[in-house]
Amino acid sequence: MTILVVDAQGGGLGKQLTAVLRKKIDAEGLPVTLRAAGTNSTAAAVMKKAGADIAASGENAVIVAARDADVILGPIGVVIADSLFGEITASMAAAIGKSRAVRILIPLNKCKTIVVGTRTEGGLSACIEEACEEALKIVRAGKLTRGLSGC
Repeated sequence: MTILVVDAQGGGLGKQLTAVLRKKIDAEGLPVTLRAAGTNSTAAAVMKKAGADIAASGENAVIVAARDADVILGPIGVVIADSLFGEITASMAAAIGKSRAVRILIPLNKCKTIVVGTRTEGGLSACIEEACEEALKIVRAGKLTRGLSGC
């Protein structure tokens, strides 16, 4: 079994995911290879230091690692081309999206992507209501052509 953690920028979220996974894998003696793929060398190094068995960086490393993974963890931006301040290429997003792996994505409402339903109970109708409200918030704030804060 191979678990892959993918992150960008400074690798902070990936570091936390890797550290928690490493602790749990070791405590339970699970037969898991914990891999890390960073969009840059800083992210990869931080995740390696946090306990990844192997870490690599760059577009091809992400693509190849996604192909071989059983589980992929990371921020939701890893499946959105040009996200995470442009560090996720279209090829990276496609490789993660097409992977046979189970994707476990952490919803971060940043970089012009708002994930609804994370704060709402009530099923699909509540999600639709929240999605519409988020869209109208952007319109009301006059941010039709500008990104949301943080990007």
